[in-house]
Order: sequence, then structure tokens, then C-alpha cells
Amino acid sequence: MKKYLFVFTLLFAFCAQAQHTISGTFSPASKYKYLLAYRLKAGSQSFIANTTIKDGKFTLQIPENAKTGMYRLVYAVPQDEFYFDVIYNGKEDVELAFDATQGVSFISSKENKIMSSYFQTIGSSVEQLVNYYIEGKSDKKEFKECTSQLRAVQEAYEEQAKGLMVENFILANKPYIPAEFESVQEYIAHKKDHYFDYLKVDNEVLQASDFLTDKLKNYVFTALPAEQLSSTETEKAIQANINKVNTKLAPVADAYKFDVFYNLWKMSTNGGLNETTDFIYDNYLKSLATASSDPNKAQELASQHRLRIGAKAPELEWTAADVQKKLSAMEGAENYLLVFWSSTCSHCLKELPELHKELKKYPKVKVIAVGLEDNTDTWVPESSKLPAFEHAIALGRWESKYARLYDIRSTPTYFLLDSDKRIIAKPESDKGVIELLKK
Repeated sequence: MKKYLFVFTLLFAFCAQAQHTISGTFSPASKYKYLLAYRLKAGSQSFIANTTIKDGKFTLQIPENAKTGMYRLVYAVPQDEFYFDVIYNGKEDVELAFDATQGVSFISSKENKIMSSYFQTIGSSVEQLVNYYIEGKSDKKEFKECTSQLRAVQEAYEEQAKGLMVENFILANKPYIPAEFESVQEYIAHKKDHYFDYLKVDNEVLQASDFLTDKLKNYVFTALPAEQLSSTETEKAIQANINKVNTKLAPVADAYKFDVFYNLWKMSTNGGLNETTDFIYDNYLKSLATASSDPNKAQELASQHRLRIGAKAPELEWTAADVQKKLSAMEGAENYLLVFWSSTCSHCLKELPELHKELKKYPKVKVIAVGLEDNTDTWVPESSKLPAFEHAIALGRWESKYARLYDIRSTPTYFLLDSDKRIIAKPESDKGVIELLKK
């Protein structure tokens, strides 16, 4: 799995002088079969080499013309989840050991050993100072010991890293260290004020790394006031942090800005921060999407945003018994279930009657079944077998308005909504719907 505290990505622009290897072991040996290596660049990656993992051992030959930088080693799918990154400086072989529970450790490679050791050690030193405050201590001698140790660790690693690629990260990660005793409120405020003292977002080495985007995400979602905030106040504070990040990103290319805001958008979405998710999309992502290296990103992002968990379901309109109806006007249900189906889909004809039967136990659930059809020939008789459902038809099937609006790729597709018509789940089957309703 991805390990933020151990290794981070970077790009360094000079060519390798000789062929070297990245080798090592994977444990448990039976679980891993292949390894892919990519060289990372700001916002993108390029394939370099691949090899097999046999009996838990591997040797990856790096081509002689391969450039130095940070290399991403992918060992399973999905690739954006099962990987770790190593520094390749073109001067040394890299030997490592990967364990499924412990992550990666380096046996040889000065750059990678310093990187791994630094983030573990500095993390422990910062934690010691944080614990001092958490435990409500006020002894100034102990405080001085904590800050002195933290300062000594940082200075020692800066000295070790001089002239190495890892120096970029050690300097950029330099933590705020109080020069004299201060209260927890002062420490939190000053830590935020000095967050960008050494974090230079226009550094191309940092731009080609997860390190920088992780630091920016950390600022946005954790650099908050010490006092207790309401959920609304918390989101407002987060949005203020996002605006601050935007000012810091002023000198960088739009493509990199897009990557940063896309990561913030995903964090906000996963955290259920609906107002902030809309804020990021409307104020930054929407206009930056065209700067992405992916030509389809703008359309893809619009769909992701429109159909994310927590979003208001896009409007649906239909006619029943000569009465015009629409989703937003429906009332009285605790949940609404949107079902996109087809009367010629065998899976639909199996699942929907079962769902129709089971939902009789849930009278406060209202179903809107949208038929994706070429014509009404089979839809009329099949939909009549499901009288408890509201029925809408979308002629044109996959190219119909609602198939495109809801990004339907297969039938049946389900969206479970709350009473406010916000999307709360996307169950994969009729049984998945019922399981969710049981909770």
C-alpha cells in the first residue's frame, strides 16, 4: 500500500551514466508476481521497465539511458493504490525489502535510507512536542528539551542530505520550531503562519512528488483553529485554507494546479464535506480541467462531481397518466431509489421483480425506474409488471439524455438517495439495495 511517511516522489533532470538495478524481496512471497517501474514527472509518469517476482525475489534492470529521479514501483492492481516510490540517482543500485504489513525498507541506497530514516525520525520528534501539548504540560525545561531535540534532528539530516536529491524534501519539510515557550494556542497559530516558510510550491522537484500534494492537503484539512468549531465553521475555515493554497500556487502551471485541486476535491468528497466539494469544483477545478494532460478529464470530472456521494441527484422528469412529474418535487419518502434498466436486459428482468417484491417491506422508499429503450414495444408490458414503481422512459438507450446525465454504462444501475434527494449510495445489485435499507 502507499506509505506517505516513508518515501515520496521527485524528478531530477540529468541522465543516468550507467546501468543499475533495483532489487529486493517481497513478502509474503506467494502473493506477488510482477513489478512495473515508472519514472515520475510533475503530474504524469512514463513506463521504464518491468520484471517478474519469483519466490519473493526480483531484480529490475534500469536502462542505461534512463533518467534519474523518483521511480514508482507498482506490484498489484489497482496501480494507484499498490505501489511505493524509490529514488534513483543513477549512481547506485537500490536494494529493498517489501512486507505487506510493514511496507518498504531499504537495505542499500544512501538516498533512500536517508529519506526513510528522516521521515520516521522527524515524525517521532514532532509527535513528542505535540504530545507535550496534548498532555497539558507547562514545564518550560521539558518544552526546551523537546524543541532542542527537534531542531537537532532537522539540522543533522540537513547535513547528511547536502548535495543529494533527498535534500529537496528535507529542507521543504522543515517543521515550525518555537524559539521560546508558547501556549498551545500560540503554537497552533504560529505553525500555520509559518507553514510555507520552506515549502516552495514552484520547486519542480517537489511538484513531481506526492510529498508536495500531501503537504498541501495537510494544510487545507488540518490547519484549523484550536477552538471547537461547528461543521459549518469548519468548512468555512477549510475553504479559507484552500484560497490560501491558491495564492501560493500562483506561479505554477495550470496543469499542476489542476492536480492539486483534484486531490483536494477527492479528499473533500471522501470526507462528506459537500459545501467544500462544491466550492473547490466551482471556484477552481471546473476552469482548470482543460489544463489537464487528459483530454477527457473535463467531461469525466463533471460526471464525477455531478454523481458523487453527497451530491443532489440530477433532475429527472417524466409523464404518468398525463401528469408531468419530476424528481425534485417528490415528497414523503425517507429514501428514493433510482433504477436505470431496460426491458430487453435479462439481468434487469431477473432483478427488478425481486426488488419490487422485497421493497413492499419498505413503504417509505419510493422507486423511480428509468427505462433506457429504443421504443416502447417491450417497455410497456414489462413496466406494467412493476406497478409500485414510478416509470420514466428514456428513448435512445445509451445515448439518451438521462443515460448521459447519470453516466450509465450498464443496466441495471442503482442510485439510493436520502429524503433531500442527495446520493448516499450506488448499490451494485437488488440485494445490495436491500442490505443498505436494512441498516
